[in-house]
Amino acid sequence: MPRRLPALITLSIVVLACAHVWTQPRVAQIDWRAHGADAAHTQHSPADLITPANVSRLRVAWTYKTGDGRADNRSQIQCNPIVVDGVLYASSAQLKIFALDAATGREKWVFDPFAATSGDAQHALGVSRGVTYWADGADRRIFMGAGPYLYALHADTGVPVERFGERGRIDLRQGLDTDATGLSVVSTTPGSIYKDVIVVPTRLSEGPGRAAPGHIRAFDVRTGQRRWIFHTIPRPGQPGHETWPTDAWQRVGAANNWAGMAVDEARGLVFVPTGSAAFDFWGGNRYGANLYANSLIALKADTGERVWHFQFVHHDLWDRDLPTAPVLGTVTRAGRTVDVVMQATKTGELYVFERDNGTPLWPIEELPVPPSTLRGEQAWPTQPRSTLPPFSRQEFSEALLTSRTPEARAFVERQLVGAKPFHKWQPPSEEGTVIFPGFDGGAEWGGQAFDPATGTFFVNSNNMAWITHMLPIDRTRETTQVARGRRHYQVNCVACHGADRKGDPTRTVPTLVGIETRQTREAVADVIAYGRGQMPMFSSLPEGVRADLLAYLFGDAPKEGPKEADDDVPDIPYVFGGYTRLLDDKGYPGVAPPWGTLTAVDVGAGTIRWQVPLGDRPEARGPKDPPTGTENYGGPAITAGGVLFIGATNDEKFRAFDMKTGRTLWEASLPAGGYATPATYVVKGRQYVVIAAGGGKMGTRSGDTYIAYALPEPGARPRARTRPVGR
Repeated sequence: MPRRLPALITLSIVVLACAHVWTQPRVAQIDWRAHGADAAHTQHSPADLITPANVSRLRVAWTYKTGDGRADNRSQIQCNPIVVDGVLYASSAQLKIFALDAATGREKWVFDPFAATSGDAQHALGVSRGVTYWADGADRRIFMGAGPYLYALHADTGVPVERFGERGRIDLRQGLDTDATGLSVVSTTPGSIYKDVIVVPTRLSEGPGRAAPGHIRAFDVRTGQRRWIFHTIPRPGQPGHETWPTDAWQRVGAANNWAGMAVDEARGLVFVPTGSAAFDFWGGNRYGANLYANSLIALKADTGERVWHFQFVHHDLWDRDLPTAPVLGTVTRAGRTVDVVMQATKTGELYVFERDNGTPLWPIEELPVPPSTLRGEQAWPTQPRSTLPPFSRQEFSEALLTSRTPEARAFVERQLVGAKPFHKWQPPSEEGTVIFPGFDGGAEWGGQAFDPATGTFFVNSNNMAWITHMLPIDRTRETTQVARGRRHYQVNCVACHGADRKGDPTRTVPTLVGIETRQTREAVADVIAYGRGQMPMFSSLPEGVRADLLAYLFGDAPKEGPKEADDDVPDIPYVFGGYTRLLDDKGYPGVAPPWGTLTAVDVGAGTIRWQVPLGDRPEARGPKDPPTGTENYGGPAITAGGVLFIGATNDEKFRAFDMKTGRTLWEASLPAGGYATPATYVVKGRQYVVIAAGGGKMGTRSGDTYIAYALPEPGARPRARTRPVGR
C-alpha cells in the first residue's frame, strides 16, 4: 500500500490538471476581419482550438457552391474570405459577392455587380482576392472591386449604399489627375482601412501601349470622395521626379500597387508596395531609377504624405513587381525589441525595415549587374540584395536541370541554346534570358504569415525557371489591313497569347487559333474593346486599329487600306515574347525538385528555422525520393494553436503543417485547386478553417466551392472525408 501511494497521488494530480483544462472557458468568437486576417496583414489568428495533437480529426463542416465556375477551366477563385461577427463574406468565380452564416455555410445574401450594368463593367470580370469591411456603429459596409468600379454594400443586406459615390459605386478611372478614358483600371485586391478612409489597390495594363498611372489613392468610406493621392510617377517639383525623363509623368503608366497593403493603426502609417512601370521589359523611353516603381512606400494614412521609401528594383526590366502585401510585426534583434515591416519579393528574398524610419534591420547590399544589349536600353548598373538567407533558389546552372529522364533533360537543353549566361539580373534579350526564380516568384500574391509569439515569418515560394525573348517590332512598310493587324497583334497581344496565337492554358490564356470557328466577329470585337477575365480592355486603341486586329485574327483576304504601316504603333523597338515556363517534354518543371517550398524564417535571428517541399507530384519522382514540391499560388494561414494551413499546390490538396517543425500533420483532397489563402475563425466556441477551391491555374480544372473544416462536435459520428499524414 505505501508503495502505491505516490502513483495514486500522481494520478490525482493528472486528473485535477485535466479537469482544470477541460473547464477552461472556450472563446466563443474569433474573427478573420480583413484580407490577410488584420490590418497588419499577418495572416495569423489567435484561435488555438485546433492543435498538432488533434488536427488529424478535421472533417468537412460545410460546403458552399457559388454555381458560376466555368466549364472550360478558365475561371478561378483567389479570394481570402473574411469573417465578422459570425458572418463570412467572399467572392465567386464571376465576382458575385455573398454573405454566409460562418458556422453552417447557409447563404444570407448575394450581390451581382454585373446584373444591372452594361458596357465595360460587365466584361472586365477578372478575379477578386476578397472584400473589405468597415463599421461605425450600425453603419456596416462591405467594399469590393468589380470591373473599373469600387462598390460599397450594406453588410447586412448586400444592397449598394446609395450615398456612396454614384448610387453605391465610384469609377476608379476617375480621380487619377490624368485622363484615363478607355484605359484599364480595376481593383482585384481588397483595400485597406484607416479610420474613415479606404486605400485602394489597382491593377493596370503594363504593356507597350498607353497605360494608366498607378497613383495611390484614399477615398472617404462614407461618400466615396477622394481624400488624397500620392503620385507614384512624380510630377515636376515632387521628390523623385529627377529619376525619370522630364516628361515621363505625362506619358508613362503603371508603378501601381496591386498586391495589397498593411496599416500600422497606432502610427497612422500605410505601407504600400508597388510594381514596375510600363512597359515592363523595355525602358529606353523611361531612363532612370524610376521612383516610386518597385518600392515599399510608408505614407501617412490620413494625408498620403511620404514618410520613407525603399526601392527594390531600379529601372525594372523583369516585371519584378512587389507581389504581396507587406507584413507588420515585432521582433527581437541583438537584445532590442523592434517594430518592423517585412516585405517578400519575387526574387525569393526577405527585406526587413524599422517601421518608423525605414532603417534596414538586416544590411542590404548594392551589387553591380550586367548591362542590356537591347537597342536604346540603359539598364541600371546596380541592384539591391538582402543579406537575410533567401527562401528561394538564387542560382541557375546546368547542374540544376532536370534529370527526370534523359529525354526530359535533352528537351530542356534545346530550349536554352543561344540564351544569355544566367544572372539573376540579366536583362531581357533577343537571344533569350532565363528568369529564375520565375516571373511568378519566389514569393507571390498569396501573402505570408507572421507568428508574434516566436517572431517567425512563414512564406511559400516557387523554384520555377522561365525563359523569355524580346522580339523586334516588324515595321515593314505594308499597308494591307491584315499586315497592319499582324503588327498590332505583335505589339498588344503576343505577350499573353504568344507569337503562334496558341495562348497558355497554365495561365488561363486561351488559344486564338481557329477563333473564327468558335466566336462571332462581333463577340471578339467586344472582348478587345472591353476586356474579359484576365484580359484588360483595349478601348483606348483607335477603332481602326481594332478593326485591323480583327482582320488578322479572322484571316481576311488582303485588302489595301489608307493607313501607313507605323500609324498607332508605339515608338519602341521591341515587344515581349511571352511568359514561358521552362518545362520538360511532359510538362514538368525543367529544373530539379523541389519546385515549391514552405519556409519558416526566424526574423530576429536572421536564420531559416526549417524549409520543406510544398506539394508533390509522385508520378514525376522515384518511389523513395522526397516530395517534389509543386508550383503554388495562395498563401498560408497560421494559428496560436501551432498549426499552419495552406492549399496553393497544383496537386489540389489542402494541408496542415506543424509550425515548429514543418512536419505535415494532415491533408485533404479538394474538388479543385485551392489557389487562395484560407481563413480560420471561431464561432460559438468551434474553430473552422475555410478555403476557396476555385482551381483554374496551371492548367488544372476550375471549381466553384468553398469548403470549411472543423473538429467533430461532441457526439458526432466520424466521416472519412480527410486523412492524417505521417501518423
